Amino acid sequence: MNPDAVARAFVEHYYRTFDTNRASLAGLYQDSSMLSFEGAKTQGAAAITAKLASLPFQQCQHNISTIDCQPSGLSGGMLVFVSGSIQLAGEQHALKFSQVWIRSVNYTF
Repeated sequence: MNPDAVARAFVEHYYRTFDTNRASLAGLYQDSSMLSFEGAKTQGAAAITAKLASLPFQQCQHNISTIDCQPSGLSGGMLVFVSGSIQLAGEQHALKFSQVWIRSVNYTF
């Protein structure tokens, strides 16, 4: 398993899905998954999907600048840091964003 290839494939799939059909992201989360967003923590696939669906924009386009991946733990865990910009429909300027993913040994992305 090449961690960089796994991270890149996951990131490309996640943001393509986010941009086209956020409700489909539910399958990428588990009941133990946690989303921290602007100081609020949301746990579980259904709650995270509801949070993402409630964001105050419907259409967007993520443009990824960096994907940095590091091994985490002894048995295949990884930490993935993503940075880039997000263009919201009807907005002139893109917004910068960053996101961190932690894959534990027991779970897949």
